[in-house]
Amino acid sequence: MNLVRRANSPLEQGFNRMVENMFQDFFAPLAQQAGHPGLWTDDGLAVPRLDVSETEKTFEVQAELPGVKKEDIKVSIDGQRVTIEGECQQANEQRQGEQVVYSERSTRRYQRSFTLPSEVDDAAAQARLENGILMLSLPKRPGAAARRLTIQ
Repeated sequence: MNLVRRANSPLEQGFNRMVENMFQDFFAPLAQQAGHPGLWTDDGLAVPRLDVSETEKTFEVQAELPGVKKEDIKVSIDGQRVTIEGECQQANEQRQGEQVVYSERSTRRYQRSFTLPSEVDDAAAQARLENGILMLSLPKRPGAAARRLTIQ
């Protein structure tokens, strides 16, 4: 008897992505009308839009986090699971002389977790933020492919 460790089948992965994209695309116009990209949950948490591409050695991820400063972003990697969190606080105030005529504050929180087809080498992962786009370069962990066990 031989045991083979496998990730989800390509068909299952494709179906999961299709369902996730269907829900994101369905609710995206509502979020864009409110002036914010991504999907919003009931508790005011935004789910940023992602682009994920795969090369032979890495996963390249781009996530929309408009207005978020790099020090307010947290990226966690646990095997195949990646979590992105960020928060943006803005304050507007208009004064006429000594009187405040208009004052408004807003806080936006972003969070998104997703699972990649293979494990990530978190020690070699890199992240940078440019113009509200978080770019992650996530190297695949060597030897993370399916392996065959020999029965003794």
